Amino acid sequence: MPANHFEDFLAEAVVPAKEPGLGLGRDELYGLYTSWCLIHKAQLQPPEELWAALKLEGIDPDNNNLSMTGPAAADYIIASAPDLV
Repeated sequence: MPANHFEDFLAEAVVPAKEPGLGLGRDELYGLYTSWCLIHKAQLQPPEELWAALKLEGIDPDNNNLSMTGPAAADYIIASAPDLV
């Protein structure tokens, strides 16, 4: 997958967290990435590809300071919410 695919995801779907230590976990990162791919009709890559791309950007998928933002964040949150009915 071209590097710009993951760079676009990072540019559009994550921002630095306002409080240190509140970064996203692997499940949240991949869920957010999945939502981003669905919204952009981009080919979803396996988790290993995302982890490798994050590491190339200097981001540790297990210890980061990232927070969700944008349409992909809204989609992920709604898709992850338990049924309230």
